[in-house]
Amino acid sequence: MWSPLPRSTFPPLEIVNGSSGHRKLASTVAPYPSISPHPSTQQLLTFPPPPSPLGNMSSSLWIMLVGVLFMVSGTMGVPPKRPVAVLFGRNYVPTWAFDHIKYYNGGSQIELYLDKYTGTGFQSKGSYLFGHFSMQIKLVPGDSAGTVTAFYLSSQNSEHDEIDFEFLGNRTGQPYILQTNVFTGGKGDREQRIYLWFDPTKDYHSYSVLWNLYQIVFFVDDVPIRVFKNCKDLGVRFPFNQPMKLYSSLWNADDWATRGGLEKTDWSKAPFVAAYKGFHIDGCESSVEAKFCATQGKRWWDQKEFQDLDSYQWRRLAWVRSKYTIYNYCDDRKRYPIMSPECKRDRDA
Repeated sequence: MWSPLPRSTFPPLEIVNGSSGHRKLASTVAPYPSISPHPSTQQLLTFPPPPSPLGNMSSSLWIMLVGVLFMVSGTMGVPPKRPVAVLFGRNYVPTWAFDHIKYYNGGSQIELYLDKYTGTGFQSKGSYLFGHFSMQIKLVPGDSAGTVTAFYLSSQNSEHDEIDFEFLGNRTGQPYILQTNVFTGGKGDREQRIYLWFDPTKDYHSYSVLWNLYQIVFFVDDVPIRVFKNCKDLGVRFPFNQPMKLYSSLWNADDWATRGGLEKTDWSKAPFVAAYKGFHIDGCESSVEAKFCATQGKRWWDQKEFQDLDSYQWRRLAWVRSKYTIYNYCDDRKRYPIMSPECKRDRDA
């Protein structure tokens, strides 16, 4: 059964820049047009000009040398397999307020509606141990303050595991905040918050989770925005033996979602609408009582190239952290005087 995600424990006004520790008021954030566009591959993989002894070298030989530099510095990223769009009813079912879900194009697209009476949500038919899970979402446009659109995986017991995307609405012209979290054995409090480098209300964008025995990676389109490595050897629990269902919902959380609850939902703007398509699931389907995946080690996400980010993906993640991170629990010494042991392996510190 669906239940709201835990409330935020952040201070009501201040959010912390994960790279510098600088604090600023959420209400002073610049609107989307000032956000820098995503850098091109060329910008991310720039090389210094060739030294002068190579000045007369032919262009073909120079290209060969650049190729060698690519090999030394790391290969291009290996993103997860491209999601396959399917109808909503293939993988998902509504869970509450059925009349607040509308279907289009035979179920290839849906919309969730939130009004002053109720929100709504849906969940996957199956439960999964590891895999790749993706959803294309167009978030609530305009004045979305107080609303939360959530897409997450969760197991079903008291010491549950959970992998969260939460999109926190804002006043018109102010950017959405994307909050991610990971629960293991019932323990969460691993929040990270970022701005996006585009307006997520203008078009569909892909939000994906790659989960295997080695790592959990959050992707926005093909850009990794967070990694949570398996640190069981450091005493940190990792989701590996509790099958999880997928959930998504649109609901009112104006007691905490926008500026710590200072900005309330403006019901004169209702209904609030979030649109979905894609509905991709490629996972090891398991019964809720299963403790392991029957095909463990044989699926594409178990293979070596998906056991870690490569150098190109790490650089893209570093770009997100340096440009768009506004809170990272690994940097918060008020909440955590001693940094959590997984932070260094995740390169959050």
